[in-house]
Amino acid sequence: MDQQFLHCSVPISPAVDAHIPVLHRIDLITVRLPFVKPFATSVHTWAVKEALLLRLESDGVVGWGECVADPDPFYASETTQTVRHIFKEFLLPLLTPGQTIGELLQRWSPVRGHGMAKAMVENALLDLIARQQDRPLHALLGFSERRIQSGISLGIQESIPALLEAVAEATSRPYHRVKLKIMQGKDIAWVGAVRAAYPKLTLMADANGDYGLEHATHLRQLDAFHLTMIEQPLSYSDIVQHAALQGELATPLCLDESIHNLDDARSALALKACGVINIKQGRVGGMIESLRIAALCQQAGIAVWSGGMDETGIGRAFNLQLQTAPGFNLPGDTSETARYFNQDIVAPSVVLADDGFIDLPKGPGIGVTVLEDRVARFTLARESIL
Repeated sequence: MDQQFLHCSVPISPAVDAHIPVLHRIDLITVRLPFVKPFATSVHTWAVKEALLLRLESDGVVGWGECVADPDPFYASETTQTVRHIFKEFLLPLLTPGQTIGELLQRWSPVRGHGMAKAMVENALLDLIARQQDRPLHALLGFSERRIQSGISLGIQESIPALLEAVAEATSRPYHRVKLKIMQGKDIAWVGAVRAAYPKLTLMADANGDYGLEHATHLRQLDAFHLTMIEQPLSYSDIVQHAALQGELATPLCLDESIHNLDDARSALALKACGVINIKQGRVGGMIESLRIAALCQQAGIAVWSGGMDETGIGRAFNLQLQTAPGFNLPGDTSETARYFNQDIVAPSVVLADDGFIDLPKGPGIGVTVLEDRVARFTLARESIL
């Protein structure tokens, strides 16, 4: 075990020193946006995006957060209902105007887990504070503007011809990498067919935990396709068995669902369980924890990238802002909005430039304007807390 990363310190974003303003209105809003096409993983298929949004208002300025939890527990144990409960009963009562973000995070520390709930609140506060200061969120976090690499994630298709058609459509746009969802029975031949058709394509596979350590010999066949990584082949809660599997594969493993916080990342690095980490800020507790994980990985020489949860334009904007941090050196799951929704709830939409990069939106906070008439159109439920 390499213990050098178990005790090393990591930088803390200057955003932790930002002070929380007096909140004059708090709303929880559930929206449902139909996907352009259903999105399938080895675990479940989703035809709509049902998202819980947090709207905070202070002196006429509004900040937004998006919870990445689903209404079902098929991706994670948190759901929109558990997030609603944890927010109202445990997180909100600890939020005091005038305290810093860092002080709030410390007060939240006795609340075990619930990173998706914490991220929703932290994000909304950071967006609100940055908008009040009339500067972009990346500046509040301590980073300069830069263009963001793009990546696309393709759900499991019905057949190899259908997969090749989806890849052809994806490569008609200049994405910097393509991710293929795989599962038992739809893996080696499927990835091989894509690699044969696109020998130079930057390609990775994502299993969403569909395999066991007993499949190591089978998964070793993926080494032949020169993938940039294989994401989360084993259990969503495992690190130790991934370390054993990594020792048997030439292809770097990427941990996603196994990483819930900085301590999980420390354990993964110490055990040499992966060569890459996917940081989903909405799952690990928010932007601040994501930056700490990224800084640790940068010290270790481990690549990181920003994963997506099929967010609306609110969550997608946070992911773009996060990727201004220097540790994010691989293309993330940031795709064009039109890939997922015919109508989003923000403007501008995410569009790729001719070279495949994404330009950061120019406004304050997360940069986009939330279209409240669109929010109202897609609203299932709205609750005013304050």
